[in-house]
Parts: sequence; C-alpha cells; structure tokens
Amino acid sequence: MSTFTLKMIAIIAMLIDHIGAIFISPSAHPELYVLFRGIGRLAFPIFVFMVVEGYYHTRDVKKYLKRLGIFALISEIPFDLAFYQVHFNTNVITDIRKVFDGGYHEARLEALLGRFNQDQNVFFTLFIGLLLIYLMSMVETKYANKFLISNLIDAALTVGACAIAYLLRTDYSIAGILIFVSFYLFRGSKIMISICLFIICGTVLSSIKDFQETGDFLAIISMLATFAMIPIAFYNGKKGKNAKYIFYIFYPAHLLLLFVIKQFI
Repeated sequence: MSTFTLKMIAIIAMLIDHIGAIFISPSAHPELYVLFRGIGRLAFPIFVFMVVEGYYHTRDVKKYLKRLGIFALISEIPFDLAFYQVHFNTNVITDIRKVFDGGYHEARLEALLGRFNQDQNVFFTLFIGLLLIYLMSMVETKYANKFLISNLIDAALTVGACAIAYLLRTDYSIAGILIFVSFYLFRGSKIMISICLFIICGTVLSSIKDFQETGDFLAIISMLATFAMIPIAFYNGKKGKNAKYIFYIFYPAHLLLLFVIKQFI
C-alpha cells in the first residue's frame, strides 16, 4: 500500500468513528456504537505511522511542524463544536443563548468557555509527537557515542511530552505520545511496533475496570487499534497519488459539516 492508500484508509476510519461518536447513542444502540467506534480505532496509529515516515522523507521538519501547528489551531473550533454535545449532553447553540438570556451572564460565559477548553484535537498530539521525535533524533546525533546519556535525555523528553499532552488534554493523550515513540524507535520492524501498539492499547488506552465504572465502551474497544497494523504491514514505501493536504483540509472541514448536520437532527 502507498502513502496515499494508507491515508485514505485512516481518513475513512476516522470519519466512521466521528459519525459514531456524534450521532449514535452508546446506550440506545450499543452494538452500532461499538462497530463505528471500533472501526475508528484504526485511524490514529496509521496517522502516527504516516507522520513518522513523513519525518524521514520531509525536506524541512520545521515547516512540517509549522503546518501541524497551524492546522491544530484551525481545527480546534470545529473540533469543539462537533464534540460539544457528545461531552456535555447539551446543545452548544442553546448554551450560547443562555449566556444572554435575560441579560448578559458572565458566569455562564466562563462556564461555556471552560467547556470549549476541555479537550484538544488530534493535530496537537501529532504536533507534540513530531516535535518529540525531532528532538530525540537531535539528541541521538549529538550523543552518538554516549548511549546512556542519549537514552536518559530521550526518556526525559518523552516524559515531558507525555506531561504536556496530558495537561493539554490532547486526543489520545499519553498513549498517543507513547505510540509515537514506539513507531520512531522501532521503525523498520513492524513486528516490534505491533507488539508495542498492542501493549499500549491494552494497558494505557483500555481498561475493563473503567468500562465497568463508567460504561464507556472506548475503555475496552481501544484494543482494536492494534488491527491498524494490518494495513500498515502492507505499506510499500511509495508515495502514490499526490494528496499532501487532503488530511489537513478534510479534518476541520468534516468536523464542521458534522456539527451543522447535528443541528438539524
């Protein structure tokens, strides 16, 4: 499979996942919800794999980081709008009107803005992950003959990146950063990255206890992210069709579209 084919698989899986999250109730239609969200688990590992591969093929890592950072900012409002009702069980339009219902209510505005800052979109995770492996590669080059020092600094950088992702509440949070590190360290060994992905999905992303306590199906179906290694295993290293900006544009556009559709249902 070419880069283009993998991107399309990830984009379709992501779209199915977001349709399931926004339009399907896990309590009313648990089987359908699990199906849609389960398919969606394939998307993130493929995107990470593509970013890591892109790091090795890009001519300018700083421009790559800048591009991810810009689209992280562009995508945040569509992301917040699309998932507002999923997270809070209230309509964002209604909550905005309440701020001015009977006069301006500062407390309600602060609460509304606080809700918008609950979670950050996946571009933030991709940005932090790419920045991390970029810094790790610089450390490994500088301390090429000092294995222990290089590993200690890389470990510190990884902990720092995980802390940032956790504090910012980025999509996939700590697990997303660990997947990045695994795909970077074991690049070229699909067996090793498969093992790492399985371990991360089974420990950091999935928890039977959390499912029993919260009823959140994502606590157990996140293990399905491991199946992303099937299309990745067929990656042939070729670019395929030139569609450099397809994901960058599709991500905020489809979120905004799903939000608009939700308002009429």
